[in-house]
Amino acid sequence: MATNYQKIGEDILTVVGKDNVQSITHCATRLRLEVKDREAIDDKEIEKIDQVKGVFFNAGQYQIILGTGTVNKVYEAITQNDKELENKVADLEEVKKEGNPIKRGVRTLADIFIPIIPGIVATGLFLGLKGVVLNDTVLGFFGTSSAGIPEYILVLMSVLTDTVFAFLPALICWSAFKKFGGTPIIGFVIGLMLVSPMLPNAYSVADINSGVEPLIAFGFIPIVGYQGSVLTALVIGIIGAKFEKFLRKRMPDSLDLMFTPFFVIAGMMLLGLLVLGPVLHFIEDGLVYIVEGLIHVPFGIGGLIIGFIYPLAVMTGMHHLFIMIETTLLASTGFNPLITLCAMYGFANAAVCFAISIKAKNNRVKVIGTSAGVTQLLGVSEPALFGITLRYGTKPLAVMLASSAIGGAVLSILGVQANSYGLAVILSPLMYIYDSYQLISYIVVGLLTFVGAFILTYLFAVPQELMVAED
Repeated sequence: MATNYQKIGEDILTVVGKDNVQSITHCATRLRLEVKDREAIDDKEIEKIDQVKGVFFNAGQYQIILGTGTVNKVYEAITQNDKELENKVADLEEVKKEGNPIKRGVRTLADIFIPIIPGIVATGLFLGLKGVVLNDTVLGFFGTSSAGIPEYILVLMSVLTDTVFAFLPALICWSAFKKFGGTPIIGFVIGLMLVSPMLPNAYSVADINSGVEPLIAFGFIPIVGYQGSVLTALVIGIIGAKFEKFLRKRMPDSLDLMFTPFFVIAGMMLLGLLVLGPVLHFIEDGLVYIVEGLIHVPFGIGGLIIGFIYPLAVMTGMHHLFIMIETTLLASTGFNPLITLCAMYGFANAAVCFAISIKAKNNRVKVIGTSAGVTQLLGVSEPALFGITLRYGTKPLAVMLASSAIGGAVLSILGVQANSYGLAVILSPLMYIYDSYQLISYIVVGLLTFVGAFILTYLFAVPQELMVAED
């Protein structure tokens, strides 16, 4: 039977009360309602509605978890033909401005980095395939070796694997300009200047055997390209976009087209290469050093801490901060051990949902638990986290946190690290195909984390209230 999204919306409004709704919007998985009287809403009645996977109240909003795709259709069904509700539609960008400055800053970082994730994910897969294709053991099955591969094929492979990181500052500047209301192409040009081939290559300068030295300006300022420098591109992009908006408000219309881009590009190029670049690159190197130091704390303690903290960061929305750190690690080292240690959260969270779904006698919980578990395996964690794990007390949460932490510790001890980011749970092994040890170790630890969390939840963490069958 086809899902009646109109009825779902009407049922929600009946329980919430249309007059109780002050504003309405939605994100990827949740219908978000600002209401006059939160106490007037019966959560249990909302949760009985078809497709509803859970509810919670946060930041002044009553949020109903419907899941990816479903939330869009329910939202459209209840607003498109209702003038009263149309007048209450809120802009999600305005909603994002709510909350404390730290959360707003983290959301801003996410908005800048998320658009470039597909390119880095694809590059990671290309790197993995390149490692397989050039492996002499694999090539031995075909009676050849890496020495026999034509040079043009090697060059084409390098184009696939190296381009994104070579021009990463350009992508970041473009996205920052777009986010902060500047002209994206101006940001892209500034980013390209940061990695101009006329500048000494940053990677070559860092290699003591290359013989490449930085240019010295004014006798003391080193000038190099900023290949792989995330922080420099990010700050220059934000400042450049704000500077452009400042100039456009004051530049005469007849001069705006020519002189605004001129001053923005020239100013940001000089600011980036002569002032902020050297300072921010030093700070960025320190950040990488600190994060790598934590990750490699002996006996897996660093992995244990990160595996424990990451789910808590997801609950508060702070996990988007990890994206910038992961991008910096990838650009600086070519690897991303951080996402490896965070990834066990997805395996553990899905296992908790499936265990509760299988053991519970309540048919509705069975359906919601299974749906949330599958959604988590595909990379969307909110229905599982808020609809199941957090909803049923501290025991499921404790199992999930412990399993995530232990899985992270084991992976840290084994030295497993991805070469990309953005692939969750069932797709995440693709980030390790570049090396058989990495791939096998990751899959084994992931499966053990899933099985361990499932068994612990099934035996000890399913609430008694779910063991009573529905009437």
